[in-house]
Amino acid sequence: MATPRVAILRAPGTNCDEDTAYAFRRVGATTTKFHINALRANPERCREFQILVVPGGFSYGDDVAAGKILATQMQQFLGDALREFRDQEKLILGICNGFQVLLKAGLIVPADEEGPMATLTHNTTGRYEDRWVHLRVTPGNCPFLTGLDRLEVPVAHGEGNFICRKEWILKGLAQSGQAVLRYCSPAGGPASYPQNPNGSQDDIAGVCDATGRVLGLMPHPERHILPTQNPNWTRTGLKPEGDGLALFRNAVHFFQ
Repeated sequence: MATPRVAILRAPGTNCDEDTAYAFRRVGATTTKFHINALRANPERCREFQILVVPGGFSYGDDVAAGKILATQMQQFLGDALREFRDQEKLILGICNGFQVLLKAGLIVPADEEGPMATLTHNTTGRYEDRWVHLRVTPGNCPFLTGLDRLEVPVAHGEGNFICRKEWILKGLAQSGQAVLRYCSPAGGPASYPQNPNGSQDDIAGVCDATGRVLGLMPHPERHILPTQNPNWTRTGLKPEGDGLALFRNAVHFFQ
């Protein structure tokens, strides 16, 4: 398939849909933005696409909890369609609020009989964090991250603190290769605040499902597509492209 088709899911409060569409268009994909109500009315539209993205923002104002209302809608009305989508070896991406949605919808770490195994909750600082961070990448079998080892991208969130219900769950995610993105120091070592901006356990910034084809991450790769988007470019030199573009290119190349 020469030109993968990307569906970008919108809801009231979503505000990064156009940034995400722009990133995919720059690497050769075609994009269509869907309001959640349109996809609810016709879930079979998912079959027309190869990549589904839940972008960042504040879906439904995060009034119940970050991403929770949209996650519940996806569980109740799109659950079968999304599982079929994933099982056909297509790709699903959630960025920031989209990560919160995918995680709370059970598409990354499914719940067990005791309830959710992991969640994203309030930053330990108790405030919204908006800053640039360094990420250490361990791609495993995640197509979005093939060939990557480091990224510098921004974060902007109030509820990005990744927490597992039990220690064994956290260890299991690491051992299975699902903890694919971690905050790190500029030199690549362990992170402390503000390098880890939210207090996430094990410095986790992004997690994929067991197949590797469903990825959620709190940082915003779509906000570092152009090299001039990095505020340090005049001091560090102008790169050919922003760090985040490789993630989108990898997704497109997966189908080429």
